[in-house]
Amino acid sequence: MDLVSTSMVERQNLTIRMQVRRLTRLTNAFSKKLENLQAALDLHFTHYNFIRFHRSIRCKPAMEAGVASSPMTLKELVVSIPGTYAQSRSTRPPG
Repeated sequence: MDLVSTSMVERQNLTIRMQVRRLTRLTNAFSKKLENLQAALDLHFTHYNFIRFHRSIRCKPAMEAGVASSPMTLKELVVSIPGTYAQSRSTRPPG
């Protein structure tokens, strides 16, 4: 190993702490249940990798890695979450 750098890991940690307010100190948005914290982190990582456009790679990370073939919209994300109002509206027949 020539030189080991932790800058990418530190940048990811900073991004998570700045965007997920549950992980910052002195905040009212803390999670009392582990499940709520897990759901918040799942939402963050899904948005970060599948919905957010990254200027450095000029696309979305999931598309760059070959995990997704087309861009995902925020509406598609909300509809895909089980038990949401948007999901029940999209599966119900019109009328």
